Amino acid sequence: MSKKNHCSTQRRSNTKYQKETELSMEDSIEVILQDYEKVLPLSNPHPVLSACTGALFTGLYGVWSLFTMPGFRKIPHNLKVPYLPSCRDQTWNIMKLLDGRTGRLADLGSGDGRVVFAASSAGFKCTGFEINSILVAYARAKARWTALPSSQATFVKKDFWKTDLSQYNNVTAFLATGVMEVLGEKLLKELPDDARVIACRYPFPGWPHQSTLGSGLNQTWAYDIGTVRSSLRQNVK
Repeated sequence: MSKKNHCSTQRRSNTKYQKETELSMEDSIEVILQDYEKVLPLSNPHPVLSACTGALFTGLYGVWSLFTMPGFRKIPHNLKVPYLPSCRDQTWNIMKLLDGRTGRLADLGSGDGRVVFAASSAGFKCTGFEINSILVAYARAKARWTALPSSQATFVKKDFWKTDLSQYNNVTAFLATGVMEVLGEKLLKELPDDARVIACRYPFPGWPHQSTLGSGLNQTWAYDIGTVRSSLRQNVK
């Protein structure tokens, strides 16, 4: 490939990633504001309210960038995932799909820790993996404030891509569509047969799911690793 064509391909790749990142930012802001829709009338607003709303979104963009960017340089480009918090419906779906299960749970890209807090209150011993030092500090501070013991929930500033996850029999992930296939390969290598994996919004390609809840942006899937392995072996035959 010529240098000119390579540069053109690289520009298209960067543009695509930038657009995906901007969409994630907009989605993050939507989640942050979801509880205030009744307070902020967004249809035909007053000019002053429009200006205030614009300033609010600008501020939120700055906060989003601050929370998203730390630690990104340590992750390969194709595995980078912007911070996007789970909404209440997604968290509820996760917990319903984990109903009846116990043991150790790993939340991959735990963000502000909301899934870890919900799972720990249900009796799971949780570890939240997050590379963003600001989010880790926030989650740890909240855990101390709520007197949540470290034996029940731990937040670690650690890259889960470089971590052996074989000790966990429950895994939750709300990442991005572009990394699910790679993540699936990692989990199949490391997790025990009795492990359950919960994927929010973005399913694992080619994996048969055990059950699913929600729809659209809030759809969540549950996968049992033993069943997935068996199905994939049969497909190979």
